[in-house]
Amino acid sequence: MLAGLELPCELVCLGDRELLAARAAQLGLPVELIPYRPRATPRQHRRGTLSIAHVPLAAPSMPGRLDVRNAPYVLRLLDLAVDGALTSEFAALVTAPVQKSVINEAGIAFSGHTEYLATRTGGLPVMLLASDTLRVALATTHLPLAKVSGALSIEGLVRTVTTLDGALKRWWGLPAPRIAVCGLNPHAGESGHLGDEEIRIIAPALEELRAHGIDAVGPMPADTVFVPGILAGFDVVLAMYHDQGLPVAKHAGFERTVNVTLGLPILRTSPDHGTALDIAGTGRADAASLRAAVQLAARLAEQRG
Repeated sequence: MLAGLELPCELVCLGDRELLAARAAQLGLPVELIPYRPRATPRQHRRGTLSIAHVPLAAPSMPGRLDVRNAPYVLRLLDLAVDGALTSEFAALVTAPVQKSVINEAGIAFSGHTEYLATRTGGLPVMLLASDTLRVALATTHLPLAKVSGALSIEGLVRTVTTLDGALKRWWGLPAPRIAVCGLNPHAGESGHLGDEEIRIIAPALEELRAHGIDAVGPMPADTVFVPGILAGFDVVLAMYHDQGLPVAKHAGFERTVNVTLGLPILRTSPDHGTALDIAGTGRADAASLRAAVQLAARLAEQRG
C-alpha cells in the first residue's frame, strides 16, 4: 500500500508499531518498519519501508471492532501530528479515516477532523474535495441539515470564497479561478418562493466578492451546476452543505478524490471515504484514495517549499 509509493520525502506513520507489524504479517505485506527519528535532513522514502513514530495502543485492537478505550488514543495521535506540523517537524499532515461515533461514545465531543483541526490550530477551515476532473468545496461541513441555514452568513461566505480563491491561485496555479456558488434551496430559491437565503445571504456575499475582483458566479441551482456543459466553465463548485456537493465529487472519482483542508496554518489532506469496518483486516480495502492523499500532500508541500 503506502510502503510501495515513490515519494520525494520521508513518509512517517504515527501509530502502534506492533499493531502495524501484525497487520502487515496477517495480510502478507512485505514491509520494513523503521523507527522514526527527527533529523535535520529527512530520510528519503524507500519502497518497501515505512518510518514509524511508535505510540502504544491504549487497548488491544481487533480488525473491525470498535473499542471506546482507544478513542483518546486516536486523538492523541492527531495531537502529536498537529504539533509536529505546527513546529515544521512535518511538512504536511495526512489523516486516515476515523470512526466519529466511538469517539463520541467515549464522552469526547468530536464532529470530524476538520473541526478538530480548526480548534487545535486556530484556523478557519474550508473543506475541498479535489480530483483530476472536479473540485468541490463546502460552505458548511458536518452539520445536521436543519442547522445549515442558520450557519450561513454573508461574512462567512465571503471568508470561505476568499480562502478558496487564494488556495486555487497558490496551490493549483490558477491565475483567475472561476468559482460556481450553489444556492441553498431547490432552484436556488426560485426568486424567493422556495426560500430566501439566496436573496438575504448568498447574493449579497457574491456581490461583495466580485467587488474585490473574485470571479464568483451564482447563486446557481445545485441540480444544474454539475451538468458537464456548465461545469466545464468553472474551476471549483462551492456547495452550501455536505450532501449537496460531496456525493457528486465522490461519484466523479471515488478512488482518486482527496479531501484538502484549506484555511489552516498547516497543510492537511485525507481520503474521501470512511473506515469501512465491514472489510477491515481482510485485505479487500482499496487504498487508492489514501495514496492519492499522500501524493497530493507531498506535491503541495514541495511546492510550498
